Amino acid sequence: MLLSTLSVSHAVAAETVFDELRFGASGSINTGNSRESGLFPSATIFFDPLSSGTATTWQQSILEPRIYLGASAGTGSGVDQVFGGFSWTADITSRLFVELGLGATVHNGKLNGGSGQGPELGCRLLFREQVAVGYRVTGNWQILATADHSSHANLCDGPNNGLSHAGLAIGYKF
Repeated sequence: MLLSTLSVSHAVAAETVFDELRFGASGSINTGNSRESGLFPSATIFFDPLSSGTATTWQQSILEPRIYLGASAGTGSGVDQVFGGFSWTADITSRLFVELGLGATVHNGKLNGGSGQGPELGCRLLFREQVAVGYRVTGNWQILATADHSSHANLCDGPNNGLSHAGLAIGYKF
């Protein structure tokens, strides 16, 4: 009986924290020598420990972001990234929404110099911003147009070409 109770309470706790799983693909929108070739498949998991979905005012929504962790793999000359941060969602209608995310990323790209094409990034840890416009197809499924940018904001020595991508994603909300 005790194990059954613990199992149910663990499932309820997990259900309230784990919020969304999202898969996408994007391409580089950098220009010139800092452009990356190939596609960038990605996966992101969103957690909602502050119950941001229950916010009733925009002020409360700002104070209750979701937390996300993700990764993108660079194909071609692309850079691999592992990223995380905070995400805020604002509903435009019951189905249409916008999302803003702020966080950091760690990457395996060129720091400065080196051969070949691709961005020179200056340091391994970068700031990462993301924006999306989404449409809720059902209560669980949503499709999003996404864009993200990562750079060090000139806080590291060396170049700061940055990484910029745009793409599409599909999310499943639990």
